[in-house]
Amino acid sequence: MNWNKDAVKEALKGIRISGSDVDIIQAKAIQNIICFGSDVHIDLIINNPTLQAKKKVETEIKEALKRVNAETTLKVKFIVDKPKVEKVTPIQGNALPGVKNIIAVSSGKGGVGKSTVSSNLAVALVKQGYKVGLVDADIFGPSIPIMFDVEGERPVAIEVDGKSKIKPIESYGVNILSIGFFTDPSQAVVWRGPMATKALNQMLHEAHWGELDYLLIDLPPGTSDIHLSLVQSVPVDGSIIVSTPQKIAIADAKRGAAMFQMDTIKVPILGFVENMAYFTPAELPDNKYYIFGMSGIKNLAEDLALPFLGEIPLVQSVREASDAGRPAVLQNDTPISKAYLDLATKMVEQANARKQNMDATEIVKITNMDGCS
Repeated sequence: MNWNKDAVKEALKGIRISGSDVDIIQAKAIQNIICFGSDVHIDLIINNPTLQAKKKVETEIKEALKRVNAETTLKVKFIVDKPKVEKVTPIQGNALPGVKNIIAVSSGKGGVGKSTVSSNLAVALVKQGYKVGLVDADIFGPSIPIMFDVEGERPVAIEVDGKSKIKPIESYGVNILSIGFFTDPSQAVVWRGPMATKALNQMLHEAHWGELDYLLIDLPPGTSDIHLSLVQSVPVDGSIIVSTPQKIAIADAKRGAAMFQMDTIKVPILGFVENMAYFTPAELPDNKYYIFGMSGIKNLAEDLALPFLGEIPLVQSVREASDAGRPAVLQNDTPISKAYLDLATKMVEQANARKQNMDATEIVKITNMDGCS
């Protein structure tokens, strides 16, 4: 019997390559068939290059052909199919219409109270008469919904100028969006970089923020691809770095500052905030205990010739207020409320000075990722 292509394909129906749900004919794994009488040459695409996988499929093909023609000789050329890399749509960076200032709130390490500062700073700005938005960009550990007592809320879509937009959740006068609104709070968010980037981009560009004086971005701790995605997505007018004063936190805060100062990023640093600066017991209101060290972040700001925006004391009521979903700055005429209001005032001063003395921030366009490692 002399073989032809159609006869070979008919004989090989039902043979599967390991990991495939369909046979090699349906999967179009055969790239080419050449027949010379009873000799058959097959070019076969395979995504498992191991010798065992190759031998198994070759044996099955030979047995299938010999059942039809016992004199068949077979030669298989394996072509390893490289897995396709998911193509990530480039971030299309644009300014946000109606948003006057975009401020990133960052920290070099976790656990220093960055989200607590972000939430209280946002409410402090509202108390001072500003229109404020807050994006919880801590994709893997969103906490802003809890701090604003809107954990169970779900944003709705509204039509704006013929386009569907996400309507932020409002709480205490702050317009809020968080990945926590769109995920199950009992499930971990296990996403690769492109998915996290897409989520951030949607919260920024697919939301209807309206007219805002300040949009605060609560970033994840450290320096990650979320930080890079942010500066590629929108022109960030300035950044605030939050840290506690102990030595290990100061080292991370310094690295965080260095990231914003990179030649490829160039986001102005509005200043440092020293959180949990000291502890004052209620029964000893005149005493200050510097549990994490004294003035570490203030000294760092001086060393780097950058503004120091103030100290936030370690107060039990701040933790209680955060857990209750009512930011501590709402407690009128208290030392902690005054500290956050002072922080807001200094941040506004630095933001205004930055706009008067520096050119507008441009959206970062990075083609060489090694330049940001």
